[in-house]
Amino acid sequence: MGATITRSIRGIVVSEIYPNDILNQLRGTVRLNEPMKKHVWFGAGGTADLFFIPADRGDLQLFLAYKPATMPVTIIGIGSNVLVRDGGIRGAVICMGKSFSNLNYVDGLIHAGVGVPDAHLAKFSAEQGCIGMAFYAGIPGTVGGAVIMNAGAHGSDTSEHLHDIDVMHPDGTMQLLSKSALDYSYRHSTLPDGAIVINARFHTKQGDKEQAKQAITEIQRKRRDTQPVGVRTGGSTFKNPAGHSAWKLIDAAGLRAAKIGDAMMAEKHCNFMINCGKASGADLENLGEYVREKVSENSDIMLEWEIKRLGEKCQ
Repeated sequence: MGATITRSIRGIVVSEIYPNDILNQLRGTVRLNEPMKKHVWFGAGGTADLFFIPADRGDLQLFLAYKPATMPVTIIGIGSNVLVRDGGIRGAVICMGKSFSNLNYVDGLIHAGVGVPDAHLAKFSAEQGCIGMAFYAGIPGTVGGAVIMNAGAHGSDTSEHLHDIDVMHPDGTMQLLSKSALDYSYRHSTLPDGAIVINARFHTKQGDKEQAKQAITEIQRKRRDTQPVGVRTGGSTFKNPAGHSAWKLIDAAGLRAAKIGDAMMAEKHCNFMINCGKASGADLENLGEYVREKVSENSDIMLEWEIKRLGEKCQ
């Protein structure tokens, strides 16, 4: 008998069995009740009902083919921009990891798998003598997250460089989507329901290789000087409102180093939230909501979360 999953998901009881012959065909990692704090940079949060790291595209297609239709799916990368609530994540969490980390340069386009870290994309681009992609060296995440949230920094964003993407639909079929199909705006894109990004291709501009490498070095230096590194953080917590910097609004409200439990807004850059001890998912989210409330009181601007909050709160 295979793994049995029984949970109540918004009133629908899901009870399905993955037979052993199917589990044996899956070449990736399958775990039940997996602690998500092991997979997100904050190091906090509850468990996933089912956690799957596919070995490759075919493995992902097989998993989706046998997944109960009523089971929700959540996609993560390296967990840098994710806050998991303490009640955990219902259904399946699919982690698009190293098996989707292909990088190639063909006919002026960089081909990158969804699991490629943004910093690796920047470095690879520079090695090809391509300029304009250095900003990815300052983004803590992967290509998949960058594509979905139109990640950007230092005056550039993903929409300026993306050519097209390959996505997998819930039925396992593949589709190529042009950049225009994603309806990009600030830190936002639109994907078909249930679509999983598999690959992305980026326009490039040839230039001086050493200049491209130096641009990366400068961005990395600036990041070390101005942002908390080597700590459990999720990157920028809130989006920058039009015409404003989130960190300046937070600072003006007197919230630099504000704390709830072991959750703290960083002193070095107060739009970064950190887990400085044993913060729970609730500590982190409650601190974020407190900051939003106080900034609104001080400036009449309600900050929007940039970090993606997943799962259920504890009852």
